[in-house]
Amino acid sequence: MCMCRFGGVCMNGCVSVCVCTYKCLCPCSPVIECNTQDLQSILNILYILNELLTVGGGRRIGVFVSKGGTGILLQLVISASKESPPSEEVMLQLHSVLAKVGQKDRKFGVKARLNGALNVTVNLLKQNLQNYKLLLPCLLVLQVYSSNTVNAVSLGKNGVVELMFKIIGPYSKKNTSLLKVSLDTLGALLKSKTNAQRAVVHVPVLLYIYQDWHRNDTRHRHILIRKGILSCLKNITNIKLGRKAFIDADGMRILYNTSTECLSVRTLDPLINTSSLIMRKCFPKNRLPLPTIKSVFHHQLLHVPAGGPVAQLYNQPLGMDDVVDESDNNEEAEAENDMENEVEEKDHHNDDIETDINKLRPKETHSRPFEELKIYERFFMELSEDFQVMQYTFVSLKGVTATPAAPKSHRPIIVPTAQALPPKTPTAAPLQGECPHPAPVPALDLDTINITKDQDGCGDHTHSRTHPGAGLEQELVQGLERVSLDGAGPQGGGGGGNKHNRQPPILAGGVASSEEGVLHVPDTALLLPLHDPDLYVEMVKSTSSVPQFSEVAYPDYFGHVAPTSREHILERVYGVQRTKIFQDIERLIHPNDILDKVVYDLDIQSCPVVDGGESLKFNSQFESGNLRKAVQVRKFEYDLVLNSDINSNHYHQWFYFEVSGMRVGAPYRFNIINCEKSNSQFNYGMQVLMYSVQEAISGRPRWVRTGTDICYYKNHFSRSSIAAGGQKGKSYYTMTFSMTFNHKDDVCYFAYHYPYTYSTLKMHLQKLEALRTPQTYLREDVLCETLGGNSCPLLTITAMPESTSNDQICQFRNRPLVFLSSRVHPGETNASWVMKGTLEFLMGSSPLAHSLREAYIFKIVPMLNPDGVVNGNHRCSLSGEDLNRQWQNPSPELHPTIYHTKSLLQYLAAIQRAPLVFCDYHGHSRKKNVFMYGCSLKETVWETNISATSCELHEDLGYRTLPKILSQMAPAFSLASCSFVVERSKEATARVVVWREIGVQRSYTMESTLCGCDQGKYKGLQIGTRELEEMGAQFCVALLRLKRLTSPLKLRNHAHLLDVESDLTETRCKVQSLAGPLKDIQRLVPKPLLRCLGCVLRVVVLLGGEPSPQSEVLSTLEQVFIKDLSVLCSFHLSLVPD
Repeated sequence: MCMCRFGGVCMNGCVSVCVCTYKCLCPCSPVIECNTQDLQSILNILYILNELLTVGGGRRIGVFVSKGGTGILLQLVISASKESPPSEEVMLQLHSVLAKVGQKDRKFGVKARLNGALNVTVNLLKQNLQNYKLLLPCLLVLQVYSSNTVNAVSLGKNGVVELMFKIIGPYSKKNTSLLKVSLDTLGALLKSKTNAQRAVVHVPVLLYIYQDWHRNDTRHRHILIRKGILSCLKNITNIKLGRKAFIDADGMRILYNTSTECLSVRTLDPLINTSSLIMRKCFPKNRLPLPTIKSVFHHQLLHVPAGGPVAQLYNQPLGMDDVVDESDNNEEAEAENDMENEVEEKDHHNDDIETDINKLRPKETHSRPFEELKIYERFFMELSEDFQVMQYTFVSLKGVTATPAAPKSHRPIIVPTAQALPPKTPTAAPLQGECPHPAPVPALDLDTINITKDQDGCGDHTHSRTHPGAGLEQELVQGLERVSLDGAGPQGGGGGGNKHNRQPPILAGGVASSEEGVLHVPDTALLLPLHDPDLYVEMVKSTSSVPQFSEVAYPDYFGHVAPTSREHILERVYGVQRTKIFQDIERLIHPNDILDKVVYDLDIQSCPVVDGGESLKFNSQFESGNLRKAVQVRKFEYDLVLNSDINSNHYHQWFYFEVSGMRVGAPYRFNIINCEKSNSQFNYGMQVLMYSVQEAISGRPRWVRTGTDICYYKNHFSRSSIAAGGQKGKSYYTMTFSMTFNHKDDVCYFAYHYPYTYSTLKMHLQKLEALRTPQTYLREDVLCETLGGNSCPLLTITAMPESTSNDQICQFRNRPLVFLSSRVHPGETNASWVMKGTLEFLMGSSPLAHSLREAYIFKIVPMLNPDGVVNGNHRCSLSGEDLNRQWQNPSPELHPTIYHTKSLLQYLAAIQRAPLVFCDYHGHSRKKNVFMYGCSLKETVWETNISATSCELHEDLGYRTLPKILSQMAPAFSLASCSFVVERSKEATARVVVWREIGVQRSYTMESTLCGCDQGKYKGLQIGTRELEEMGAQFCVALLRLKRLTSPLKLRNHAHLLDVESDLTETRCKVQSLAGPLKDIQRLVPKPLLRCLGCVLRVVVLLGGEPSPQSEVLSTLEQVFIKDLSVLCSFHLSLVPD
């Protein structure tokens, strides 16, 4: 056997001539074909090829394949198979070379099938099952063959699957390499569903083999073999028959036991992860424990849409809305990342980008006649007001369309008190056989409440008497205000149960003899100037809800004071998701350990179960509350089901509910089991929010981030294809967290994000109006009434004119407009907190706020979806539709807030007063930081393969200015996260419609994270209300700087120039180029102005060197006009990104 290196290079440069045998080794030459009878020559060539390709790696194999070497080897296989008997050594060497070549030849499987080499290898395998030397290369080649789907099916028909099960076997120290290759080959074959069906009968065998290897491989030297067995099981269980066979063979218990034994060994994580994936896939699919997946509440629409999900919902037969789908569509499960050290998902290639350039161009004509839009003139009184009666400036401005105050609600409404801290003394047990109904007590009617405050901080308890069985703590917290509730009857205790059986709260400290109760409210007036519990109660009275809520939640009543300490993004503990999944699997393996006890259910109006305090009590019957059902599955574990949006059968994400009756130090676990999104920031450090009443009455009324062992993963509850948009095989997701309570008999609230109710908005607007100064123009109109009977407020904010002179009135009327909106999606409460920051800044007394009001007229719709907010929806209004997908053709009957808001913008466009900026505030559940989505023709085209001329792509880059400014001044804002691409799925959103139809170049959606930041000052921190309100204020400051960049600045004295210098310093601006040589400027500009320009130039030098065309520009200054000096100095600056 010649083992030499080749001695030269042939004319094709691919291989050479053997220096020993002087035989041509080049595959380009027909010499190999001509000497097939020369067995020794063939073997010599194959030996050398094998060594050559082994040492040379991928590059040599690639050259070999490109010269047709694969075809020649396959022809040799066919020729050698015709020999009787075939040469074992030739077949061995041929398959050894083919195994190397096949991995680099993409068409290897097709070539082998067309040449007939497939059957040759299979027959050779069948005839040499005991010849381990020849078996190994044959299996390697079969593994490559099987990567082609057609080949895999063909091999399955030839009995290769059954053949593999004759090779693999129980634990043995011999031929482990052969067993590893056999399992890999079998795994490749079983990717075909046809082959998987053939292997179903062998599932018990695979499980037995896996157990045997797990038991004997104590030193974990053969992890790859064990993983190969699991890979085969994973492929078989991709089909329904395979999952059934796995369950019947007790596979859940086998994999669960073997996996738990591996948990202590970190190197066995691949086995645990694969086992977990198989068990989750095979866990029997169940429907949610609900009678229907439709919302438990219903609002009858007077105008049902002709088509779409809502029409389908109305036309749907009863009992057809939720079906268990056992289809074989498990692509989602295969793509799921089960690794514990998973990284946060990044943006991938976007196939949703708009490619029709005509849809990216502005519309030439308006869709509605002006006569139809003239009715909206009354919302723009400021554009025609002459202010001749200056007393007008000292009265509150109320819109002419404002409706009369809503009649006070006559339904009984329960006010939160320190009650719900359950009594410490035991209550009398009900008689045997009787239903333990709460004692009938009158509810507290808000209309009868008179609220007074004791100035000295202590109340008169001389005549107080304690309600029977309500032995509450008599020690009152010092320094707290006390509110008397006149006319209220004695209240019963309780903190959970169903709406119709829930006991009204007990007033703290008992009930006075004059039927007067004492409510302890934290004194937060100084910290929360816009919050007033008394006023909030008044606002609740005029709020309409579909369930007719009769309670007020503590957090909304007490208010929220942002914590002073930073709340860091939670670092995920290794293995937590795996542990939670195994606990879920235990339910199937040990069903007798599961309580399965319903403790809260909005669908069933039955009396609560008295169990001696063994279960938590739940409640969500208050404004913005969302919890439909609570099931106790273990002593300290609860499955929670969220309610669908009204007139919908999905959108489960927002939650807000009350918990009471907890034990101190007990490790409670809560599982929200009907989430829908495939991933969540809960997997990347986000925590739920909790509000403790005990903490609140102790002087710390605040929402805090809490919860441990938080993760988000797919569960075994099947989503109906009706609710999943026609897609089959989808599952719900579980968001789980653990919680240990610190206070006995506390009442706690949990929420997805910081709640901000519609009544809170109304309270804040009234408080803001009280802060109005004579220099501030504030008008509140009622834009329209919603489907649920709630008013949609429209605010106008600007500065009053300095006088009634024509110049001042003209300046007032000609101010550019800024149009802001928020909360179109009810579950995105962070948008309301950002809006609160904006409104507070606009109504503030700072010089910047006054300058901003003088610069713009603000039109603000602070809550576009009041009905959704009130009723605890996540995405939709009462029409059951996403209002931010209705902007193209909104219906005045189904989408009144969108219809009239768009009409306002259409009116402005018709009178040539389109806003300078439009921004819709939103929240984002899957990204960090605050960022913007804008609209750009150029950037959309650049992301696609659209061919367009430069004139078609002409576009002002001014849309990037505002995000750029925000990135320089707002620590939570990330320019890198911004996008200005228009997507097909977003063409009916406010941002795109206002850009295209109204012609607003600076049309944005500003997204605020629900989690936290991964850059800037707040990197590694979870976002709170303080940061969100700060973002709203910084947005206002950015608008002021935008004003200075987009219009001339009138600088009356040198102090204003110094302000410009300060602005340049703060925003890190650099001058790119000057309009003329510096000496020309020195000659033309007077010395006082020159000194100020020198200051500007010094700032430029300090920030980056001398001004030159190559300098980086971070801001723009279009013109500097000095009226008193009559000198015009123009600077030509341009804005470029970092």
